[in-house]
Amino acid sequence: MSAHSASAHASFHAIEWRQQSLHLLDQRVLPHEHRVLEYTTAAEVADAIRAMVVRGAPAIGIAAAYGYALDALAGRDLQQAYHVLAESRPTAVNLFWALERMAALNTADAHTLVAEARKIHEEDIAANLAMGEFGASVLPENAVIYTHCNTGALATGGHGTALGIIRSGYAEGKVTQVYAGETRPWLQGARLTAWELMQDQIPVSLVCDGAAAQLFRQGNVDWVIVGADRITANGDVANKIGTYSLAVLAKHHGVKVMVAAPTTTFDLTLESGEDIPIEQRPQEEVTSLFGQPIAPAGCQAINPSFDVTPAGLIDVIATEKGLIMQPDRDSVALLLAR
Repeated sequence: MSAHSASAHASFHAIEWRQQSLHLLDQRVLPHEHRVLEYTTAAEVADAIRAMVVRGAPAIGIAAAYGYALDALAGRDLQQAYHVLAESRPTAVNLFWALERMAALNTADAHTLVAEARKIHEEDIAANLAMGEFGASVLPENAVIYTHCNTGALATGGHGTALGIIRSGYAEGKVTQVYAGETRPWLQGARLTAWELMQDQIPVSLVCDGAAAQLFRQGNVDWVIVGADRITANGDVANKIGTYSLAVLAKHHGVKVMVAAPTTTFDLTLESGEDIPIEQRPQEEVTSLFGQPIAPAGCQAINPSFDVTPAGLIDVIATEKGLIMQPDRDSVALLLAR
């Protein structure tokens, strides 16, 4: 095993298929409440994705696949199910990949579609475990990691992408400390990442987003490890808003940057990050916090959910197929051709 007794596996389930219905851990109320919601239609699942009951590109894709299967079970129009689910979150390419895979079976047989959704779920977990091993292999001993948003078992089928690498690195005795950026405006780092790591007894300290530069300047961080919602043909990465800022800071201070993503996150139809649609969310998410106003009445706000980090600021992309060092168009194509 390792220098640590902790398992590399997460100690909870964010997505479960039980008795012909989908059960999602409601991530909006974590860490103070553990609430699991049941869904029986594609429209309900689309609402859950849009409302961020479930979030993270791989988890969204898995939930959408199950949502599609739910409407097959009820004999509903699958073309309508596809469109309802596809419109829920426009930036996460895994959503469209999963729906295309389900639709490509060209069947309304519920048993077949449920089995395919389960297969997508299982494949994601296996990919995360492989990604964790590849990513952890480049970490130094006694590594100190900074991570942004939530990229763990809550955001995937299980184990996680960026947090999966952290889990694997900790299980191998390599990771000694994790800093989790709070991730405004939804506070996924504070509410979800800190909770996940504490559940698995991995040392974590919460950091205000604006404090990252000071940490980097003091030489307290070895790697920034983040996930991705979409990666283009040239290696540009769309991820949670604030990722680009972290990559710029890391470059200035000599901190390495790793992106963790399954190959399903790559969108080779897009040449560069300039082509990625960026979801704009309601301004109330910025001007209020947990329903309480934090800005003057009538104050305007902008709320892009994602930004794009150029490939030139990324040291390595970890996938289930291996590592892309110094990503560019050629290295991306070479790995995806395996």
